Amino acid sequence: MTPPATSPTTPLVLFVCTGNICRSPMAEALLRHHLPQGSPWRVASAGTSAIDGDLISSDAVEALAEQGIEAPDHGSQSLTETLVREAQIIVAMTRCHRDIILDRFSAASQKVFLLKSFDPHAGDDKDVPDPIGSSLIVYRRCRDGIAAAIPGLAEFLSEIQ
Repeated sequence: MTPPATSPTTPLVLFVCTGNICRSPMAEALLRHHLPQGSPWRVASAGTSAIDGDLISSDAVEALAEQGIEAPDHGSQSLTETLVREAQIIVAMTRCHRDIILDRFSAASQKVFLLKSFDPHAGDDKDVPDPIGSSLIVYRRCRDGIAAAIPGLAEFLSEIQ
């Protein structure tokens, strides 16, 4: 993976899913939890079809809490040109999200990655399935799939600081 150019401001990692109420806020919380104290990285999330201000799903909150991780104080937000421009790294939950980002913001092509590309055990399956409307068991699987990629992402971030 080729690191993108960094900005002189505090660097931002932006997670992107559809509604910004399940996967991307869980990824946001998991990365924040994993980053070392004093890390220069800011972490945020957005959705390709988000309704601004929606709360993180209660099952996502519960799945995180089971691991001792506090859910972000979160109101969903739409993916905007400003967020894309501000982010040094954009991490998409699925190939579809990546394609939407690249279609809407072609200048971001060098900084968009799939989350599971940071999981050495992911194999060919590079998408994080959407748990919306499913049981807590599905949210746990989603959390665990995201969590498996977080160490690789954190290592990548430490290399490009």
